[in-house]
Amino acid sequence: MSEEYKLACAKTVFRQFCDALDARGWNYRANEEELTIRYAVNGEDLEMTFLAWMDVDRELIRLISTMPFKFAEDKRIDGAIVTCAATDGLRQGCFDYDLSDGKINFRIVQTYKDCVLEQSLFDYLIDYPVFIVDKYNDQFFGVNKGMISITDFVNKKYN
Repeated sequence: MSEEYKLACAKTVFRQFCDALDARGWNYRANEEELTIRYAVNGEDLEMTFLAWMDVDRELIRLISTMPFKFAEDKRIDGAIVTCAATDGLRQGCFDYDLSDGKINFRIVQTYKDCVLEQSLFDYLIDYPVFIVDKYNDQFFGVNKGMISITDFVNKKYN
């Protein structure tokens, strides 16, 4: 498949993603040259930021959300445990955790290779990460601040 064709496909998917955000009336920053889209959503208690980009070579939509805080050095092992527990059972996507600095990202990837993408997929790629990040960011924050124990986090997740 030619590089020109891959780029044309990526640009089409990029425009569809922007159209999905436009349909919601959401503000975002789109960079057509880099095929990136940045937007923020206010959750129940913490603002959530998202970065979506089209991976031209792999023909993927990549989306990431970085938590607005990092685990303190003395809570880094707790952070590793709870991010693994949170990732377990997700239907798609995962939490990435950097033990060296306590940073957490939620990441989701969707291929568009040889596909015709429907509006419902873009709705899912917007709604699902917002739901997951909003569900877990305050819980991660609570573990980091000592307000939620690892046991309580795990019990709440599985019960």
